[in-house]
Amino acid sequence: MEITISFVLLLAVGVALLVRFRAVGAGAAVVVALFGFYLAGTDAADTVNQLVTAVTGALADAGR
Repeated sequence: MEITISFVLLLAVGVALLVRFRAVGAGAAVVVALFGFYLAGTDAADTVNQLVTAVTGALADAGR
């Protein structure tokens, strides 16, 4: 059985935990979220997507 979780959901949980345990302030979390939002609209979005896909694929293969 394979379970898939959205990477965005995992990042959201990570940010929520960082804010909850006061490792990062709410203002910094908003700035990082906005940076990611605007980065997605640039030419770098394809490169970032390919990098994340390659890393998650390597991690999945390492677990086999």
